[in-house]
Amino acid sequence: MQSFDVCVKTQCPIQFVLDLMDGKWSILILRELFAGDRRTHEFLDALPGLSTKILMQRLRELERQGLVERRIYAEIPPRVEYSLTAKGREIQPILSAMRDLGLRWLSQEPCSCPLEQRPPEAIATTRQTPES
Repeated sequence: MQSFDVCVKTQCPIQFVLDLMDGKWSILILRELFAGDRRTHEFLDALPGLSTKILMQRLRELERQGLVERRIYAEIPPRVEYSLTAKGREIQPILSAMRDLGLRWLSQEPCSCPLEQRPPEAIATTRQTPES
């Protein structure tokens, strides 16, 4: 019971990480970024039900927390891309564990997910060569 008392008196590390990820949309935005850099319309296409307003709020918060980086390109019209920072990439094991648990609880075949971790030999065998 003593360790619980210490956690109550100081900041709980689980609550700290939950506050950083701030709900469902932030977690799904991070999931999308594991597939690579994204532009605003790509998030909106990939996440039905997410409004532009909420997307921008979540991206600003993730950027403020140091999980996401925004790059603005001097083009007409300006192009803005978002990517994970090194700190943001540290969340990958947590999201992968959530995915694996969801697959077990849903008892379904794996879905297409940027977090899917396959060994390099499995990836090599699924690639098609020009001869095939």
